[in-house]
Amino acid sequence: MSREDALVLVKDNVTNKNLRKHMLAAEAVMRALAKRLDEDEELWARTGLLHDVDWDETANDFPRHGVLSAEMLAERGCPEEMVHAVKAHAEKAPVESKLDQALYAADPLTGFLVSCALIRPEKKLAIVDVQFVKNRMAEKGFSRSVDRDQIRQCEKLGIDLDEFIRISLDAMKGIAGELGL
Repeated sequence: MSREDALVLVKDNVTNKNLRKHMLAAEAVMRALAKRLDEDEELWARTGLLHDVDWDETANDFPRHGVLSAEMLAERGCPEEMVHAVKAHAEKAPVESKLDQALYAADPLTGFLVSCALIRPEKKLAIVDVQFVKNRMAEKGFSRSVDRDQIRQCEKLGIDLDEFIRISLDAMKGIAGELGL
């Protein structure tokens, strides 16, 4: 699926502008991770972009989240590894491949990085650095719904936490204008 087709699918199925921004952030982070790991950048980016495409329909039916997205993507001929990763990020399939692992770890980090930017007076990602993020991760009360252990799963990719945060921050800073940060 082309990026243009993927963006149409997002526009047609996701009404919340902040969720759309999250999906763009996931796309950027997944592309950067694919580059770092010498994987298929387009496949990984598209997986990040489309991972929450079912949210409007499943927000009040969370057991279907990920499953419906996977069905939507399979119906459109998306690769099986993308379909599986989308299910795995929502814990509806085992996290097995590098793609699964990357999406599983990156998904919560994108939201966490946005939270880190928004607590700064400038409300800009440009001000956020790795140490600031790590300090916020150590604060249990900060963005408490974010599973820090899920983010730390990046180590299964052979990427330590500092590098994972740096890669993700740099990717999101690269599209900060689109994110409004």
